[in-house]
Amino acid sequence: MSYLQHILDCNQYSLSNFRSFYVNGLKVGQLKHDFAEILKTWPKLFTVSSVAVSLNPTLDSFIAKTQAMAEVSQSLVEKGVIPNLRQEAYPVTSSSRKKALFTIDRGVIPHFGIKAFGQHLNGFVRDQGQLKIWVGRRAKNKWSDSNKLDNMVAGGLPHDISLADNLAKECWEEAGIPLELSKQAYPVGYISYQVESAKGLLKPDVIYCYDLELPADFTPQCQDGEVEEFYLWSMDKVADIVCHSDEFKKNCNLVIIDFLIRHGFITPDHPEYFDLVSGLRSPLST
Repeated sequence: MSYLQHILDCNQYSLSNFRSFYVNGLKVGQLKHDFAEILKTWPKLFTVSSVAVSLNPTLDSFIAKTQAMAEVSQSLVEKGVIPNLRQEAYPVTSSSRKKALFTIDRGVIPHFGIKAFGQHLNGFVRDQGQLKIWVGRRAKNKWSDSNKLDNMVAGGLPHDISLADNLAKECWEEAGIPLELSKQAYPVGYISYQVESAKGLLKPDVIYCYDLELPADFTPQCQDGEVEEFYLWSMDKVADIVCHSDEFKKNCNLVIIDFLIRHGFITPDHPEYFDLVSGLRSPLST
């Protein structure tokens, strides 16, 4: 294992396994071939060819597209094609989340290979000149990546909420960070990656990253049951875990590598420095 291997692992995919998904002539996703064939069930909504799927252009408004896709999504769950809906509306876009063409349930996003947005926060402390970072361990009953190490705060970013409000919500739910303290978090950029999951679904993701320096006497407390325990570890220890193991949830490794670069723990002298910096912002297919 190495820093770079984590980036490579988050960018393993083959577009030959997918068909492009178009809305209003814009590519917004990638569908598995067998999933694309299922969409032929709705010939009035989708035009399905051997290389692409297009949403009917007569759905000419945000609301019309959203409602049509909601009906399809519910039907896919009823047919057992998709496990469940998450009851969170995510934007469908070919560019930024501000330019959403419509919304779709979070549980359907991976099946359409649609770009998903999230927010991760690094909570750190300065202890007698030494930088330490808070790390969470995901609950054993978490639906994905249970018991893996995680960033202090990490969550998805729905359509109908601002970046600031969503970050504040996630800070409280996941770590018990009060509003006035969470407001001190500052944006430090983003990471992006595109990976073909174990289930063969394409996940093009963008994660907005934040740093928050915390008081030495602050101890995070999870409010929603998704984090089992928190640890305050030295950066050397966290760096060693990331570099030599897969104990962290996959995309959390990238957030930490970005932190290590920005705070000078990985320097330009590192033999993989250029590949690490450029690899953290991989181009997406949508």
